[in-house]
Amino acid sequence: MCKTILKLLLGSVLLIASQACAPAGAMTPDPNAVSTAIAGTRAAALTQTAQPGIPITGQESPTPSATLAASETPFPTFTQVILGTRVSVSVATNCRVGPGTAYARVGALLVGEVAEVVGRSADGRNYWIIRNPDRPGELCWLWGEHATLTGIAGGLPVFTPPPTPTPTRTPTPSLTPTRTLTPSPTVTPALVPAFAVSYNGMENCAGTGWWVEFQLQNTGGITFQSISMTVRDTTTATDFSLFSDDFTNRNGCTETDTRADLPAGGTRLVSSPVLAYDPSGRALRATISLCSNPGQSGTCITHALDFTP
Repeated sequence: MCKTILKLLLGSVLLIASQACAPAGAMTPDPNAVSTAIAGTRAAALTQTAQPGIPITGQESPTPSATLAASETPFPTFTQVILGTRVSVSVATNCRVGPGTAYARVGALLVGEVAEVVGRSADGRNYWIIRNPDRPGELCWLWGEHATLTGIAGGLPVFTPPPTPTPTRTPTPSLTPTRTLTPSPTVTPALVPAFAVSYNGMENCAGTGWWVEFQLQNTGGITFQSISMTVRDTTTATDFSLFSDDFTNRNGCTETDTRADLPAGGTRLVSSPVLAYDPSGRALRATISLCSNPGQSGTCITHALDFTP
């Protein structure tokens, strides 16, 4: 193809040269015609160069790499969700630093709460290692007696329990005192007045009336030296009273037993004031006061007794 182009160009040059050397009188060639011929020659050459099927020699241009345009819509963000084993309880259960009550309590799982299970015990005592509901970020051992698990428990790792805490020993006191002990002063207990009273029966004497016998027991620490007594018929609201510095017991119609006092720990039978009628079957109430001094003075104490003769 190159040779053909050269021939065409050489022919055009010779033609122009021959016309320049033409004898006088010959026609002068039209410069526009020459330009037209040269332009036609170039067009022909370009037409032949662009013909298909002709291989192109020389280094090939590198294959352009594709440039990825930035996406206008960003990729969606996904939140990772880990579906683990969970535990709940039917009864509030303590959570400890180890499997057993010997370990310190560090939290509790309450009814209605759910905790994540991260491990299990291997000793057959059914403990679960959970995330402490009361201390986020810490683990604790939960007794499985009242626990219900959701999820797969077989794949949980087995945890080794921590060493059992050693109980703190109380130091044994030295047998030899390191200082002189001052004996405590002797305290004398206060003397407390107290007595007990009980119904001992009823007596009467013709033409005299009826009276009730009571048994008194001094259960306190002082001596009683006077007595006052009122017997009330609760049916008729009638009262019968006496005041005495002696403790007297009517023994039938002719004898009396009189004592000046009632010492601590002592016992006396005393008679009530005389009633003008037979009180048998009536609801009676006796109010008895004993005093440490004569004349119903000093330290006094009173008891009431309901009875029916």
